[in-house]
Amino acid sequence: MEKQRIVFATANLNKLREVREIIGSAYNVVGLKDIACNDDIPETQPTLEGNSLQKAQWVKQHYGVDCFSDDTGLEVEALNGAPGVHSARYANGTHDMAANLDLLMRNMEGVTNRKARFRTVVTLLLGDECHQFEGIVNGHIALRRGGSEGFGYDPVFIPEGESRTFAEMTDEEKNAISHRGRAMRQLADFLKLHDKHS
Repeated sequence: MEKQRIVFATANLNKLREVREIIGSAYNVVGLKDIACNDDIPETQPTLEGNSLQKAQWVKQHYGVDCFSDDTGLEVEALNGAPGVHSARYANGTHDMAANLDLLMRNMEGVTNRKARFRTVVTLLLGDECHQFEGIVNGHIALRRGGSEGFGYDPVFIPEGESRTFAEMTDEEKNAISHRGRAMRQLADFLKLHDKHS
């Protein structure tokens, strides 16, 4: 029996690998490149929920495939929740992670409240159904960068109960506790249930 194919609306191969590990072998999870989508999908909503939905709807509309998309934000308490929905384009409006990290660390200089959280919202469009799942991990911004694993803000985010940044953990360790891991596991559980009932 052929595995059901589902499109993850991302061109980020790191994210695709992470999600395939979480969802497991029940589904054939493919990325945007696999459906020959090289478009710059709009993300113009003021919230993670809105962006996540906008991306999924756009892919479904243009390619007619069942899909899911995520939007993730790093929300720093002392910066009033910034960079939040602008996390990927924080520094200069482009996906320049080095510049984003530099700006965040500059903005956190001398700040004693370093509480932060990562929040991921996943939107699934399956047939004519729409479902959203949220994953949150609380933690704080490190005083200096650490580690070379992961991507994005991983080198400066230390999750609660840990002394290491996400970038100092293995993929398995990070997936077990990460915001995206939590949201994607809810998605995976939902897909398993959906399979049973379909």
